[in-house]
Amino acid sequence: MKVCEIFTSIQGESSYAGMPCTFIRMTGCNLRCSYCDTTYAYHKGRELSEEEILGKVRRAGINLVEMTGGEPLLQIEVYPLIKRLIKDGYKVLVETNGSLSIKDVDKRAVVILDIKAPGSGMSDKMDLSNIKILKRSDEVKFVVTDRTDYEWAKEIIYTYNLLHKCPILLSPAYGILHSEDLARWMIEDRLHARLNLQLHKYIFDSEREGI
Repeated sequence: MKVCEIFTSIQGESSYAGMPCTFIRMTGCNLRCSYCDTTYAYHKGRELSEEEILGKVRRAGINLVEMTGGEPLLQIEVYPLIKRLIKDGYKVLVETNGSLSIKDVDKRAVVILDIKAPGSGMSDKMDLSNIKILKRSDEVKFVVTDRTDYEWAKEIIYTYNLLHKCPILLSPAYGILHSEDLARWMIEDRLHARLNLQLHKYIFDSEREGI
């Protein structure tokens, strides 16, 4: 399978933010979000076997592993890799862009489902049938660029009763929306969701690959 990079850092997003984590970033993405911060993952990478990937993960020595991209579910080899990682005792997070079905992802993995708001330019690509498949252990993330995105996200949250399905994350688009604004809207609305800052960008160089 084609892998963009494998690195160990601090998990910067989701309810696992702040925890050391090994990331397996897969090459390729079927979306082109306006605020994408990993455009290098569209094409950059090299072919690695499952055993080569597992070897790198073992050497990292971290129990938490995240499959990300790009879009990891574009490559069918990812599905058995997730199963193997879980079998080997790793806690596996799968961050996916919301356009592909999650039905075949191992149920023991934690899916972080990114539902794209209009500001991304990709909201019409979402497979909202994924919401029916979500487990309590999964998470839903909205990246918000402005008030319109925020109101759109709220409508999705309430229409699909997401607050009773799994944790909800709202993230200000880095460099576009001030986190203070998003926090204020959430407080005013008493929205039962988590403000999801990209912690790694505040710790490390936000433009550096492999952080």
